[in-house]
Order: sequence, then structure tokens, then C-alpha cells
Amino acid sequence: MKKIATIFLFTVLLSLISCEEVINVDLDTAPAKLVIDASIDWEKGTPGTTQIIKLTTTTGYYSNVVPSVSGATIFITSGSDVVFNFNEEVPNSGLYLCTTFAPIIGETYTLTVIHAGETYTASEKMIPVPTIINTSQRDDAGFGLNEIEVKFFFQDDGQENNSYLTKSTTPINVLPEYFAFDDRYAQGNEMFGLYTNKDLKPGDAIEFCLYGISKQYFNYMRILLANAGTSNGSPFQTPPATVRGNIINQTNESNYCLGYFRLSEVDKFQYIVQ
Repeated sequence: MKKIATIFLFTVLLSLISCEEVINVDLDTAPAKLVIDASIDWEKGTPGTTQIIKLTTTTGYYSNVVPSVSGATIFITSGSDVVFNFNEEVPNSGLYLCTTFAPIIGETYTLTVIHAGETYTASEKMIPVPTIINTSQRDDAGFGLNEIEVKFFFQDDGQENNSYLTKSTTPINVLPEYFAFDDRYAQGNEMFGLYTNKDLKPGDAIEFCLYGISKQYFNYMRILLANAGTSNGSPFQTPPATVRGNIINQTNESNYCLGYFRLSEVDKFQYIVQ
């Protein structure tokens, strides 16, 4: 019986050890999709003339490299037919730069991207944003009452329905955290965004960004954030392979691209944890 028990124990241990083996699953790779990151941000107090559009493609699940796209023609046309050209200043970077952009609140702009013989377009308005007016800190937040929580406050415009996006950048996280919300239950009232983490400590710097966004982009971001597995995480860790934005392929609609054309006024505030 002792011998049988020893053999049984050895077999169990061997099976447990074998469970630690890493198994790579062969996954089918779909054809690469063009990804257009066309986020035009006009920071309060700046001219907003320098803007960047980034072109990449989707890639394999196990790949750590996101391929850049060169050789595209990109321009944005204002409602008054002023054309702003975006040029790839650094070869093979996939970053297209414009230094003469003219942002106007409420103006409608049209993006055009021509790549590989196909033309992609999208139209969107420049959305305003309130000013961050103050901040507060508490040190007993969270379920364990041991997290530092920092809030920033702003005044919602009660004359219309508004949607907002916040981005919080800290030394705690490698990537920023995002949160999308609207004024459905706070029309015309003071509203706030927040960041909380038990690993924050005095002296840490938090950069808050508050963006005005359209209702359509609000819905898009809510889906992205849900796919990222959290309502306040980062949706940009991997290409948004399942969420389609507002950019349409006018040459071949079935060969759709990914990404979104957005124009937002943004207010930024840096807070030092006390």
C-alpha cells in the first residue's frame, strides 16, 4: 500500500508540474486593417496650430510591434474650405504633422486620408470644454479606506447636452486611465472627474485632462472601454480590432478602417499629491 501511495503521489506531482508548461495556441491572422488615430486636441491657452495624425495597421495577437503606415496623403478641410495638410516629417514613422491648423469651436471639419489607392473620410465638429476650477483630496477612499482619491471639478453648461472624456496620467500606471461620461444626471451643475489608487503617495504628480466630446464619440469610447475590461482603463493598449469609428472608406466601404476622427478642446491640470 505504501508503494502504491508513493506512485500515486509521484503521478500527481508530475501532473501539477506539467500544468506549468506554456502552450502557444496557433491563431488565424486576419488581413491587416488600417488604423487612423485622428484626435485633434486644442489645449486651452494655446494656438492649437500643431496637430498630429497617426497611421498604423492591426497586427497579430502575439506581436509587440504595431506597424506604422507611410506614404499616405492626409488633409483636413474646414467648413470655410481652408485646407490643412498633414505631412510625414520623419520617414517610416506613421506620424503626419500639421503646424498651421486653425481650431474654431463649433466649426465642422472633414478629414481625408488617401492610402493604397483608397480614400477615407470623416466629418466632425470641434467640441468645447469647461475649465477645471478646483481640486480636492481624501486619504480614506476605496473599500479598504486606504486609498488616496483626488477629484477635479468643473461647471457643466446647462444650455445643452454635453459629453466628456477624462484622462489621468500618474507614475503608478504605465498607460493613462480614461473615463467617458455625460451630463445626463447633472445638467447645469458642478461636475467632477477623479483618480484613486492605494499606491499613490505624497509628492506624486497627477495630470488630469478634460476633453469635450461629441455624443457619437462618447458612445464609441464607452464600447472601447468596455472591451478593455474596465470603465476607467486604457483602451489604447492594443489596436481597437472590433470597434468601428466614424471614418468611412469611400472607395470600398467593405474594406473598412479602424479609428476615429475627433476634435476636442481640452483643459489640463497637474496636481501634486499632498
